[in-house]
Amino acid sequence: MHTIKTFLFILLAAVAVSCSQKEKKQAQQKPNVLFIAVDDLRLQANLFGQQQMKTPNIDRLGNSGVAFKRAYCSVPVCGASRASLLSGVRPTPNRFVNYYTRKDTDFPHHPSLPKYFKDNGYTTISNGKIYHHADDDIEAWSEEPYIPQVGIGWQSYLSEEAKIIVEKNNKVRDEVLEQIEKNNTSKDAGRVNKGPAWECIDVEDNAYPDGMLADKSIEDLRRLSKADNPFFLAVGFWKPHLPFVAPKKYWDLYDENDIEIADNPYKPINAPDRAMHPWGELRSMYDNIPQNEPVSDSLARKLIHGYYACVSYSDAQIGKLLNELENLGLAENTIVVLWGDHGWHLGEHTLWCKHCNFDRVMNTPLIVKAPGKIKGEKTTSITEFIDIYPSLCDLCNLPIPEHLDGTSFVPVLDDPSTKVKEAAFVKYNKGESVITDRYNYTEFLDNDGNVQTNMLYDLKKDPKENLNISGEESNKELVKELSQLLSKVKQTKN
Repeated sequence: MHTIKTFLFILLAAVAVSCSQKEKKQAQQKPNVLFIAVDDLRLQANLFGQQQMKTPNIDRLGNSGVAFKRAYCSVPVCGASRASLLSGVRPTPNRFVNYYTRKDTDFPHHPSLPKYFKDNGYTTISNGKIYHHADDDIEAWSEEPYIPQVGIGWQSYLSEEAKIIVEKNNKVRDEVLEQIEKNNTSKDAGRVNKGPAWECIDVEDNAYPDGMLADKSIEDLRRLSKADNPFFLAVGFWKPHLPFVAPKKYWDLYDENDIEIADNPYKPINAPDRAMHPWGELRSMYDNIPQNEPVSDSLARKLIHGYYACVSYSDAQIGKLLNELENLGLAENTIVVLWGDHGWHLGEHTLWCKHCNFDRVMNTPLIVKAPGKIKGEKTTSITEFIDIYPSLCDLCNLPIPEHLDGTSFVPVLDDPSTKVKEAAFVKYNKGESVITDRYNYTEFLDNDGNVQTNMLYDLKKDPKENLNISGEESNKELVKELSQLLSKVKQTKN
């Protein structure tokens, strides 16, 4: 009897070990996810047909995966775009509306993308700017989110010149705030410039946060490569977000005299006033930026130079991560997703920043490299950022949650000519846009939700959106059709 009990114990132990090994093997076979976000990245890498910026690593990733030329964010502002993408649902009049949007408060009752992966056995890590706030959706992460701190303020200035400018402006701010308190005047009078719009000094990559972020993420990859569970490693680079601070060697990649400025620095013909904005982020927060007049050509070249330098800086950090995936033998079993939270204007239509319903800021970079999928292809299939959540579930063989508004684009990764949807929906404040293969149509609403004005651009004939054709008699039926499509898309929202 004792022998039988011993035998059964050994048998059960062997079965348990076998099951445990099987579970570990299955976990190891699940693809990992490297989820790379780049703040304010417009669709201007060589990969997307633009020649001015130097982006060898973004191009390299595109050549090993599928680059989406018609991917659209839900809201062209940092916080809202990220919260919508990570929640997998569309914006509404009361959800995902501004840069300080929080997933915790705007959509708290369903798991976010990283939380869903964590619940399904993944180790989830947040490094850098993934949500707008590091502590938003804190339960989604297996470890405390990492935010590097260095330099002066959140802008991470390092130069003595920047320090002097910041101290000067802080003194002015304190004096103005004192006057406001004394005279009980509007708080708007207290808004002053905080620091320089750019910084170019000769330092190593990891002197600034994005370089520190790359170093930390490489350490994480090395650690995670030895773990039993698959990983979801989210890495969010800040640059090229303002201010344009990057090591000198990235500025040196460009000759400022050769930089081309926008060839349409004017309001689109027939565009409604509501389509425009005063690019307050640049004007109100940075030193020596004109407050009431256009940017000069020389200043435009300096700002564009800074933007390009920052993109090349982030591109180099992305290259470090891709190299480490290969060095660790993880590349073949890791899905890599690269996305920019929205585009950016560099003087087009007089604008500097995002915050509008033009294609330049709604159309955003998206590159997906996945095991077993097509490599080195580009697609014009329309995709929305809310499609990333269900697509990653699909790629990782996880059930797709029912609350999601998006559609898996995995069929496009098998055949780039495939179309999974007819249109994308983008909302910014009271402006609501629907983008089809050919047109960008926007309606601007009043406070009661009624259409106050609109605009229509033919992206085939007028890709730079210089002429609003919504008022032309010949487009009357087209406007009606697109308005109905916009209503149809809006009705699908949760």
